[in-house]
This record gives sequence, C-alpha cells and structure tokens, in this order.
Amino acid sequence: MADITARTLEGASATLPEADVSTLQGKFKAGVLTAQSDGYEQARRVWNGNIDCRPALIARCSGVADVIDAANFAREHRLLVSVRGGLHNAAGHATNDGGIVIDLSGMRGTRVDPEARRATTLPDTVWSEFDRETRAFGLATTGGTVSNTGVASLTLGGGEGWLMGMHGLTVDNLVGADVVTADGQLLHASASENADLFWGLRGGGGNFGIVTAFEFALHPVGPMVLGGLVIHPLPAARDVLRMYRDFSANLPDAAEAYAAMLTAPDGNKVVALILGYNGDLAEGEKVLAPARSFGSPVADIVGPMPYGARNAMLDDPFAIRGIERYWKSGYAGGISDDLIDVLIDGASSFTSPMSNVVLINVHGAAARVPSGDTAFGLRGNQWDINVIAQWTEGAAYDHIGWCRRVWGAAEPHVSTGAYLNHIAADDSMEKLPASYGPNYDRLVALKRKYDPDNMFRLNPNINPQ
Repeated sequence: MADITARTLEGASATLPEADVSTLQGKFKAGVLTAQSDGYEQARRVWNGNIDCRPALIARCSGVADVIDAANFAREHRLLVSVRGGLHNAAGHATNDGGIVIDLSGMRGTRVDPEARRATTLPDTVWSEFDRETRAFGLATTGGTVSNTGVASLTLGGGEGWLMGMHGLTVDNLVGADVVTADGQLLHASASENADLFWGLRGGGGNFGIVTAFEFALHPVGPMVLGGLVIHPLPAARDVLRMYRDFSANLPDAAEAYAAMLTAPDGNKVVALILGYNGDLAEGEKVLAPARSFGSPVADIVGPMPYGARNAMLDDPFAIRGIERYWKSGYAGGISDDLIDVLIDGASSFTSPMSNVVLINVHGAAARVPSGDTAFGLRGNQWDINVIAQWTEGAAYDHIGWCRRVWGAAEPHVSTGAYLNHIAADDSMEKLPASYGPNYDRLVALKRKYDPDNMFRLNPNINPQ
C-alpha cells in the first residue's frame, strides 16, 4: 500500500503516510478500507443511490475503542469526516469524497430492561430491529415512519414517528447517551451528567460527537394498534385534503393522521390518508371514523396490526435502499387552500411513479414540549410538508427539476424552518438557523465547547465561528 491522498477539513489535499494508515488498520478487527481494499465498493454505497462518493478511508468500527481511534486519527490529520450509522438520509451526510467515513455498521443491537421500561441500543440499529426487541415485552418508543430508518440519525434530528402524539418526539424519550467527542473523549450525557451536551443531542444533529449508545424510555403498546391507508383517486384530492386539514385539527394524542399523494401499483395517481391509533381499538375506530367515511374511497385498508407492522407499512418505496432520491421539506403552521392546490399540481406532474408528496401532522405531546427544553426548538401544532423525488429510470436532472419546481411553488406557503432530518444538502444557509429555531445561538455556544474546529460538519451544520 502506498501513501494515500485525502481531503482535509479545509478542502485541501493531504498525504496520509502509509505507516500511519497501516497502524490504524492494525487496530481494527473489521478493518480500515481504502479504495484498493476488497469490499470497498460495497462499503462506500449509501441508502440514497443518487449519492456516489469515494472516501479515502472507511474505518469500520466494532466498538467504542475503534470510534475513539478513528476520531483521533481524523483530528490529528485534519480529515474531512462523515459518520455512518443507519444510512437513511437523503442528503448523503454518511459519506464524502476524499475524507474518512467513521462507519458504525458493526455496532448494532438492543438490550431491553422491561422492569425499568428502558432500552439501550447501539448506533447502527434500525427501528425494525429496535421494535422487535421492545415489542417482546409489550413496549415501544417513538420511532420513525419506516422500519429501516436508523435509530441514531432519527433521534439526533428530533424523531417524528407513529407514537409522537402520545409520547413526544424520539428526543423526548432519550434519557441518556454515550458520546465520543471531537477530542477523543467518551462522555456520558444525561439530565444529571454533562447536561448541556444531553440537551444539544436532543435535536442538534450530529454536531457534537459520535453517539455510541442511546438509552430510551419505553411505553406500553398493546398487542395490536390500528393502522392503514384510506385511498381516494387524485381528482378527489382537493376535497380530501381539506377534510384532512379539519380532521387533524382535533386529533386526540393517541391518533396519528398523515396524508400523501402518490402513484398506486396499478399506475393510477391517488391521495391517501395514512391513519393510526395507539390505544383501545374500539375507541380508535370511533376516532378515525370521520376520515374513513368521507367521500368515496377506492380502498380502506385500516385495521388492527402489530405496532411493528405499522412502522413498516410505508417501506415500499420509502425504505428501499439504492434508488435515487432528492427531497425538499418545510414546516407549515397550517394547510392553506393555496398550498393544497400547489401540492396537487405537483402530484399531477410526477416524473416518476415512485415520487410522492407527504404531509405529516405533528401534534399532541410532541407539540406541547417547551421549545427550550430540548435542542429541537420548532415545537407546536404543525405539518411537515415533503416533496420527494424518487426514481430508478430517467435523468436525475428531470426528477430533481420536478422537485425543485414544486417546492418553489410551495415554499411561500410554509415557514422558513424544516424538520432537521429532511433538510436537503443544497438548502440555503439561512434555512439551518431557522430549522434550529429559538435555540440556535445556544447551540452555537455548545458547538464551540465540544467541537470548536467543526470536525463534525457533514450534517445540518452548526458553524462554531
């Protein structure tokens, strides 16, 4: 192996001596890959097939010691750093060109304490795995809306999910975390230990370090919950979405209601109400009845199902690994008629049958937490509006262009901030402070304390300068 050319934090080229790389490789059981290593091509791929990067090094961590060594190596050589966990990120922050990827894919698993109603999980765990372990004891916590979302990235960005009306965002259920900071220290963060860091982890993204373990509070969830879709033809979308807006305004905490416009398997474009209820099934039937009885749906597939099944019912196409994606998103305090018309127009002109428009209602416990209690500051009743291009055929330019056109028309009708996990890589610099909301200045101060050189910058970045 010869010396390796790598990219620094400053964007310059640097030479990594062969001896330094060999020493690092010798410490890792799973290996440190270079472009010449067996397995490099597969290891460099991420969830979004539209991201095609070639890092200089992929450090495949098996435990905390590996993470510390990788962080120290990156700092000493001032390398551009990506942290790779569950991979479910459209912006492609889990990889880079020419730097080092600190790959946590060897750190996966969950331990449940049913008596304490706590679960500790490792950073490459995905929600389907987490749910399987907790559901064995009739427990769960707020996870993602598809089953292969990574626990780590979803949590650090806030964590919207099927239980948020009852139990808040995922960050509201985080009770502790182990973190490797930019200076190579392992810290435990909780309400009583490194409390400032604990506050920042709950919605501040990956800005403050590499989380190597998460501890969550768990909640009882019945053996069955209500979940499923009520589907209408797209020409009915205006009436359906207006009804959805009114129906969502009075939801009890136990209910969830999202909406989406997409292409059905038969090729017809549809609008779907995505409904759920976390509680007594008979009561849930009453609560969801107005949405299910409205209009003339072509299908109603709402019914009892295990919680884990509801967390997987949108996996196709939202969880498919390797297809190409481009995403635009923002929060809206309300859904105006004008916004409805813009989104319907966008759905009418899909450039791919895999693309969609999604509205996620944030309400209940997730909305009631005071903005300053966690780093996630955009609290309140609102909708997460998403315009999502996904494709396997055709030119990326056409699909990305569609998404940008639709979002350009929608943007005047939404706020300037977005759900952190849905921010696009090419969003404006102004969108980041708005997305951190009233907590941004406090987050900048925290960044200066824990990562003053901005080593962890490939994320929705808080610049310490």
